[in-house]
Order: sequence, then structure tokens, then C-alpha cells
Amino acid sequence: MEASVSAAVSVSALAMSVIFMVLIILIFTIKLLVKLIPYEAPPAPPARKVSAASSQPEQDDQVAAITASLAAHMGKRPDEFRIVNIQSR
Repeated sequence: MEASVSAAVSVSALAMSVIFMVLIILIFTIKLLVKLIPYEAPPAPPARKVSAASSQPEQDDQVAAITASLAAHMGKRPDEFRIVNIQSR
């Protein structure tokens, strides 16, 4: 019984030491890489330019389609409610 307990303790200690050594190596590797290759933020995407005149008929069609589908889903007439604002993401 003594041999198996001491063997288990020694194997556990060896495993923990190996794990912590690997973690220490990873920490120093990451610190070294941060100093050698600093982080650069990606450039901001260019702003899209949308003209109000060209998108208005398309938006009206979208509002009509959304209103019709909501009316059908809720079982109401389309003139019972009104969509005020649609935001695209």
C-alpha cells in the first residue's frame, strides 16, 4: 500500500510540474510575440454613400412587404397599424 501511494504522489507531482512548466513557457512565448509583433487595429471600413432618391422606392416596397406580412401574421388589416421606422444593419 505504501509503494502505491508514494508512486501516485510522485506521478501527480511530476504531472503538475510538467503542466506548470508548459504554462510558463506559453506565458513567456506570448509576451515575446507581443513585443516582436505589436497589435495593429484594422482600418475602419469606408462609409457607404447611399443616395436618398434612389433608395426611397426600394424602401417603400420593403415597408409594404413588411406591413403585409405582419398583417397576415397577426390577422389584422394592414391599415390598422403603421410601420414608422426601419433600420437596416
